[in-house]
Amino acid sequence: MMSARSKWLDVVRSPLGATALALVVLVALTAIFAPIIWGPQAEQVDPTAITQGPSAAHLLGTDSLGRDVLARVLVATRLSITLAVAAVLIGVTVGTLLGTAPAVLPRWAGRLIAGVVNIAVAFPGLLLALFFAVIFGVGTTGAVLAIGFAMAPSFARLTQTLSASIAGRDFIAAARVAGVSRIRVLIRHILPNIGEPLVVNATVGAGSALLAFAGLSFLGLGVQVPAYDWGRMLGEGLNRIYLNPAAAIGPAVAVVVAGLAFNLLGETAASVIGGRSARHRGRLPQFARLGAPVLAQVVDEDVVLRVDDLRVSFPGPDGWLTPVRGVSFTISRGEAVGVVGESGSGKSLTALAAAQLIERPGRISAAHLSFCGTPLLDAPERSVRSLLGTSLAMVFQDPMTSFNPTRRIGSQLAEAASEHQGLNRSAAMARAVDRLQAVRVPAAHRRARQYPHEFSGGMRQRAMIAMGLMNHPRLIIADEPTTALDVTVQRQVLQLLAGVRRDTDAAMLLISHDIAVIAQTCDRVLVMYAGRVVEDLPASQLHTHAQHPYTRALLDVVPEIDTDRSIPLKMIPGRPPAPGAFPAGCAFADRCPLASALCREQDPELVDDAAGHRVACWHPVDGDSPANADATVSAVTSALPIVEHEGVIR
Repeated sequence: MMSARSKWLDVVRSPLGATALALVVLVALTAIFAPIIWGPQAEQVDPTAITQGPSAAHLLGTDSLGRDVLARVLVATRLSITLAVAAVLIGVTVGTLLGTAPAVLPRWAGRLIAGVVNIAVAFPGLLLALFFAVIFGVGTTGAVLAIGFAMAPSFARLTQTLSASIAGRDFIAAARVAGVSRIRVLIRHILPNIGEPLVVNATVGAGSALLAFAGLSFLGLGVQVPAYDWGRMLGEGLNRIYLNPAAAIGPAVAVVVAGLAFNLLGETAASVIGGRSARHRGRLPQFARLGAPVLAQVVDEDVVLRVDDLRVSFPGPDGWLTPVRGVSFTISRGEAVGVVGESGSGKSLTALAAAQLIERPGRISAAHLSFCGTPLLDAPERSVRSLLGTSLAMVFQDPMTSFNPTRRIGSQLAEAASEHQGLNRSAAMARAVDRLQAVRVPAAHRRARQYPHEFSGGMRQRAMIAMGLMNHPRLIIADEPTTALDVTVQRQVLQLLAGVRRDTDAAMLLISHDIAVIAQTCDRVLVMYAGRVVEDLPASQLHTHAQHPYTRALLDVVPEIDTDRSIPLKMIPGRPPAPGAFPAGCAFADRCPLASALCREQDPELVDDAAGHRVACWHPVDGDSPANADATVSAVTSALPIVEHEGVIR
C-alpha cells in the first residue's frame, strides 16, 4: 500500500501540486523575510517623491507620503496572512464547538444550537462579517473576530454532518456501552476521525478569510493606521487610481496570489487525504463470521464467483436492517446466471456486495465470498482492488450516471487501462478505440472524442460495456442493462452481451425484472424474494419445472402475444415485506394461498434436489404436472384483491 509520504510526492510532481507548493513557499517566505528586508524602505517618508508613478527606483510608484508602494505590499504580507489565519482558527474552533455541541449537551439544547446554526448558514458570509464587525467594533481585533465568527456556521454545519456519519459506527456504540462519557467519546473517537476534512476546508477557507479581510479594510472597518494590510492599501490606491493605477494593482495582485495559494493547498491536501480515505473506505466493515471458522478450501478453477450465506445490512432508526439475508450461489466460467424478483428483493445489493461496492455505513458478511479463488473479505485490499479492477466488469442500468459528464468517453475508458495495465496515454486511448469498435460503436475514433451527452442511450450502454472490456473480465455483472432502452436496442444490447460472453468465455450475472429476458439469455435463474434466493433452477426448466409459488406467479404475470386484451393484466397481489419487517416464517406466506401454519412459523431452507434445482418452500408445486402448476398459478394471482404496487414484473 502506498505510504502517505509517497502519495504527497506524487501530488507534488503533478502540475496542481507543484503550483500549490511554489505559491505557498513564495507567500510564506515573503511573510517571514519581507519586513526584515524591505521594512525600513516601506516606512521611509520622502516628501520629494509624493504620489509618483512607476519608475526604476519605485516599481509601483509611491504613496501620498512618498513611501515605496511595492515595499509596503511585500511588508503587508505578514499582517494580512496572520490575520487571515487567526480568523480561520477562530472560525474552526467556534464552529467545531457548535457542531459537536448536540452530541454532548441535552437534546433540547442541542436542537436549539443546531437551529441557530441552520439560520446563520442561510445568510451570506460577508453579510455576517459586516454584522459582527458592527458588534465587535472597528479595528484589527474586531475584524478578526467578525470574520472568524462569520465563518463559524459553515464549519459547524460541516462538523455536524461529519460527526453524524461517525456516531453510528460500532466503535462509538461500544464505547458508550462501556460507560465512556460523551465528552470523552467526542474527544477520543469522533474528533480524530473528522479532523482531516476540517483541515482541508480550513485551508481553503483561509483564502476566503483573506479576501474578507481585504474587503473590511477597504471599507475602513479593518486595519487602522498606522498599521496597513493589502485591503487598506487597495483602498488608498483606488483613491489615486487616475494618478497611479499601479498603486492599486499591486495589493490586488497580492490578494489574488495569496488566495490562490491557500485554495490550491487545500485542493492538494484534499487529493492526498481523499486518496488515503478511499483506501480506508474500500475495506468494508464485516460482521463476525457465522458459524465455525472457514477452513482452507479447495479452489475450483472453473468457479468464478462463490457466494455462501451473504448478508448486507444498513443502520436504521431502530437497529440494523438486513435486506440481503443468507444468499448463496456460484457462477462458473462461461456461465450466465440471471437474477429476477420484484423491486426491493435484494438483487442489486447482492451484485454490489459481490463487487465490493457497498459503501459505509453498509456492512457485509458471508461464510464465504470469493472471486476467482480470492477471498474478498480477507485478502489484502490492494490485491482485491487489482483483481476486481482487471477481472470484473459492471454494466449499470443508467450509463449516463455512470459516466463523468465533463470528460470525453475515450478518456474515461482509457483510464481503466492506464490504472490497471500501466499503459501510457496514447496506448490506452488506442485500446479504448479498439474496445468501442469491439462493441460495434460506429466511427469509434470520432466517438471516443465525444462527451456522454452526445451518445444515444443504446450507444452509452455499448460504451459502458466497452469500459468493462478495457481489461480482461472474467465476470460481467449487468444490472438492469436494458430497462431504459427501447425493445430494438434491448435486443441489440443483449446480443452484444451474449457475444462478449461467448468470445471471452466470461461468466455473466444478469439482473432484470423481465423474467422472459432472463429465460432467453441465461443458463440458470435465481429467483429472489425478500432478500433470499427462493428458487435456483436451469433456465430451460423455468416454464416447465418451477416449483416455488412465487416463481410461478412471476411467470404468470408476463403477458403473451395471445393474451386477451379485454381483461386486466394479471398482477401479484399484496406487497413484499419491508426489510425491517420480515416475518418469522416464509416471507411469501401472506401472499401465497398454499401457506400453512408451518409456513408462518418457520422459514424454509433452500433445499437441493441433487439435479441442479434448489427451492425454499414447504409446499413446492409439482413442476412435472402442468395441471397442478397452472392451478397454483391461478390461485396465487387471484387469491387476493389485485392492487397496484411497485413490484410489478414487466
